[in-house]
Amino acid sequence: MPLFNIGALRAGLGRERRLIGLDPGTRTIGVALSDVQLTIATPYGSVRRGRLRDNAAEIAAIAAREGAGGLVVGLPLAMDGSLGPAAQGARDWALALSDATALPAALWDERLTTAAAQRFLIEQADLSRRKRAGVVDRLAAAALLQSALDASR
Repeated sequence: MPLFNIGALRAGLGRERRLIGLDPGTRTIGVALSDVQLTIATPYGSVRRGRLRDNAAEIAAIAAREGAGGLVVGLPLAMDGSLGPAAQGARDWALALSDATALPAALWDERLTTAAAQRFLIEQADLSRRKRAGVVDRLAAAALLQSALDASR
């Protein structure tokens, strides 16, 4: 399945369908979920990064349970906006995940989302490093999904 731009992905969603935001890290994948009006993204959870088949099954199960019709996958562009090896890897993973879940996907710039999530958790939530580790991925996924929702309105 090809990757879409966020506007086309949003326009192609069925009525009352949500989007899932994914922040793929090396150990965990942060998961966020939009509301059915596609205005607000909230942290949902995380999935331990593993074989694509296993991750796709977990993400497809979330999509079925929550009524999601598409994926927004974080794209780790370089600070100058260029595509490096990490961005190419994320693009390849998003394509394979889209095929494996049969859900359309779009890529969205995730630069600084994890850093912003860490900063928020330190300054506002005053969480210890250990407690932050369990929350940061899903918060970063919500930040990138919210950014995509805002840009596509």
